[in-house]
Amino acid sequence: MRHLYTFRLIEAVARAGSMRRAAEDMAITASALNRRIRRFEAEFGAELFERLPGGVRLNPAGELLLHHYRASLSDLARVQGQVADLSGERRGHVSIACSQALLPYFLPEQIARYRADHPGVTFGVKVRDRAEAEQELATYESDLALVFEPVYLVDFEVIRIVPQPVVAVMAADHPLARKQELRLRDCLDAPHVAPAAKYGVRHLLDFAARKGSRRVAPIVETESFELIRHYVLHERAVGFQIPIGLRDPGDGSLVFRPIAERDLPTGNLILGQMRGRSLPVAPARFAQRLANALKDYAGGTDP
Repeated sequence: MRHLYTFRLIEAVARAGSMRRAAEDMAITASALNRRIRRFEAEFGAELFERLPGGVRLNPAGELLLHHYRASLSDLARVQGQVADLSGERRGHVSIACSQALLPYFLPEQIARYRADHPGVTFGVKVRDRAEAEQELATYESDLALVFEPVYLVDFEVIRIVPQPVVAVMAADHPLARKQELRLRDCLDAPHVAPAAKYGVRHLLDFAARKGSRRVAPIVETESFELIRHYVLHERAVGFQIPIGLRDPGDGSLVFRPIAERDLPTGNLILGQMRGRSLPVAPARFAQRLANALKDYAGGTDP
């Protein structure tokens, strides 16, 4: 589809912020890339980039054009998927922006089951915080988002909501492990490991701590939930996670304890897509699979 090549070049320049770097990414000379974009701008009737001393960036006209291009690609993929379905062979690509908690267990299992039925479908999984995931939907960079406690929900069409409490994670020999339910103050008084502020788990922790006139003051703050799960085995610390991202390792090393809901309200894991967008066949069908699986997981609900 040669007519889309120029749009791919424009997208590459927008992503790189530089004609030279985009040319390297697209295996074309910088002068040829610049001429092609200049020629397109002349035909289009407007410049697409602000030329800056340190590179380039999209101007409002360029942002509108790039949004149109991504929307057109989405529509084309939807038609291609429908045509593939006519022949009985589902093809396509599914792009998902998700919270880290979905990576160890839930999402790999769901993707593998779907591909067992439809091996022609490929997947792209991107770990994003809750604000980034919503942005990727709006820019067509992801078809679906599966995130804990999204921020805005302005252009977010909710497909499924799954309540998820934040639980405490600790080594089996931790003094708090003897309790079947913990108070938040007990967790915060102990050395604790917490996610960075941009994550939904930390948002709930900070909000609840302020209500109790306390604060989250981690000995280790991280963007890695995997680090949290492993670090608590090395020091008598408490970590925090949601249940869908946890599984008993089977060796008795870790325990998970609920935190009293009166101290820390339950949050929501939300599956969604861009509001008003007609998804291509493969993402739409996979979204329904995810919705059904989530409904069975801890009593997920329809919006």
